[in-house]
Amino acid sequence: MLANEKAVNQGVAPVTYGQGERPPRGDYASARADYACDQNWSAYTAQEHDLYRRLYERQASQLEGLACDEFIEAVQHLGAPHQIPRFDELSETLRRATRWEVVAVPGLIPEEAFFALLAKRKFPVTGWIRKPEEFEYVVEPDVFHDLFGHVPLLFNPMFADYMQAYGAGGLKASRLDACELLARLYWYTVEFGLIDTPRGLRAYGAGILSSAGELRHSVCSPQPSRVAFDLQRIMRTRYKIDSYQATYFVIESFQQLFEATSPDFTPIYRSVRELPQIDAGAVLPGERQYAASC
Repeated sequence: MLANEKAVNQGVAPVTYGQGERPPRGDYASARADYACDQNWSAYTAQEHDLYRRLYERQASQLEGLACDEFIEAVQHLGAPHQIPRFDELSETLRRATRWEVVAVPGLIPEEAFFALLAKRKFPVTGWIRKPEEFEYVVEPDVFHDLFGHVPLLFNPMFADYMQAYGAGGLKASRLDACELLARLYWYTVEFGLIDTPRGLRAYGAGILSSAGELRHSVCSPQPSRVAFDLQRIMRTRYKIDSYQATYFVIESFQQLFEATSPDFTPIYRSVRELPQIDAGAVLPGERQYAASC
């Protein structure tokens, strides 16, 4: 959900939409100062609800044996898959579980706005859904990716706390000119993270869980590198945005993830800047590797 600030409209007066109207895709004029906007659920068409249903059912059918148990148990909180959830109703359930809520946004938002929402336990969810011709792949995160991929694990208390801590850390990183390093942490955990379980590797990253092809690829394919979680290693590692990942990082538990990312990152940023960057897919001497689990 991050975007460079140049990628969104700024300094535009807010536009008010009437009952039953929904801002068009990427209409940042509809956003308030924090980039949140109204979902206007009644404006979704029957075709859009049906597209969401088909996306949901396709991904849900693949979860067993590939997604972590925490995600499989929590995805039911999204409600019946036959329609796009109402954000206000979903937020009521989420607040009772972990004190989080979801807020609608027009699309990708600036880093500081994104971090600020997370720090307040508010997860930004894109209001629009992809077009039918984008069923297999959409360039920007849409409502399906954000809801199906990200929201279920916010019902997990440990992961929910990690996300808030990440937001607070992001606000500090923006003052230290370290957002690129922190973005790599988000990419390799929240979006494309794997977790080791007694039954083998499982996916917990939203980019994996909402992708028809990458879910099986990340767990089963012999091609990518699967490296044990290491904070500095992650911050040094480049990533791919236009293909399946060449490297996945594996945590042992959400507790490990939270504890590893809770200290002050200031000295870590200094240390990482003194080391060379690592290409996606590279394997360093002596580091722990995980085999495919299928």
